Amino acid sequence: MAMAKPLLSLLAHLHAALLFQPADPAAGAMMYNVLRYGARPDGAADAAGPFLRAWADACRSTRPATVFVPPGRYLVSSATFTGPCHSRAAVTFAVAGTVVAPAGSGGRGSSGRWITFENVDGLVVSGGTLDGRGRALWECRRRGQGSCPTPASSLTIANSRDVVVAGVRSVDSELFHLVVLQCHGVTVRGVTVEAPADSPNTDGIHLHMSSQVSVYDARISTGDDCISIGPGNSHIWIERVACGPGHGISIGSLGKQEGMAVEGVQNVTVKTTWFTGTTNGLRIKTWGGSKRGFVRGVTFADATMSGVDNPIIIDQRYCPTSGGGCPGGSSSISISDVRYVGVRGSSATPVAVSFDCSRSNPCSGIRLQDVALTYRNRPAAARSYCRNARGSTLGLVLPPSCL
Repeated sequence: MAMAKPLLSLLAHLHAALLFQPADPAAGAMMYNVLRYGARPDGAADAAGPFLRAWADACRSTRPATVFVPPGRYLVSSATFTGPCHSRAAVTFAVAGTVVAPAGSGGRGSSGRWITFENVDGLVVSGGTLDGRGRALWECRRRGQGSCPTPASSLTIANSRDVVVAGVRSVDSELFHLVVLQCHGVTVRGVTVEAPADSPNTDGIHLHMSSQVSVYDARISTGDDCISIGPGNSHIWIERVACGPGHGISIGSLGKQEGMAVEGVQNVTVKTTWFTGTTNGLRIKTWGGSKRGFVRGVTFADATMSGVDNPIIIDQRYCPTSGGGCPGGSSSISISDVRYVGVRGSSATPVAVSFDCSRSNPCSGIRLQDVALTYRNRPAAARSYCRNARGSTLGLVLPPSCL
């Protein structure tokens, strides 16, 4: 037994050395192990520097390259991995361990981001756990203190193309868990998000100004939207997502900030989803006011609700603040061509379907097909609410449509 620990230590060092060699000599792929750059898997020493140095070498490589984070806990204060990289082949950031944020709030700086990949085409981010340690900041915000540090999103993919994020687990992010910002061609697969139901503004996956984004096989439990689709997004595909707790899958909010730019979302498909104990299920939300924009070409299909407060909801008077300060007037965001097909399950409130649309821009082309929602296990107890909404139904629709 006395030889066990030295032997294990020797094997570990040999393993680390091998990981620094070409992963496939025939293909010429290179692997850069962060341990060789000084990272310590103890969760105490800041590994941001070693991570960035490993990335710099991988990004400069003329061969396909992988940055590898072995099992262990790695403290990272904050890190931005930038491109463009030299190789035209994909650069992979593979995590087998856990990356942890600094304890307490404020250790991630004031950028609003913790881990960022920017201007990296062909990026693959795979595996591992990101522990955002957001509880201290949440508590500061609950107390209403004006001196709370700027919250940070855990993982941001920005200004990049042809990106894959696979098998990542994000825990207790201070702000959004995963942000896709100004990207084209992103696939998110097998992501898990975990945060308490009362954690503020901890959207699971947030999309902003991006196109051709697909999300598959995600399990999201959080305190805000499981997936939020912000302005400027198009050609979005979301499939096989389990949400709860959380605020559902939301398009919006749109129209809060006044200005010249038009806020638009179009060509969105949300398919095969499960909502358990969430505040909302399938939601579109816009603020009142004169900011122009649109939501069009949306399909919500094959959704199962279990004890959801608002299974189907369009809210064009969205205003989450209780102290006022919300833009007034009728929403100038137009909503059209939205389909709900095969939505079933139970509502936790009597109004299972709510279309509260704009007076100046009524919702049009709303279509309900094969909808069966109950309240307290009674189909007749559930109700629909319509305001400034126009559309049609096909097949069995319960509660009876008010369109």
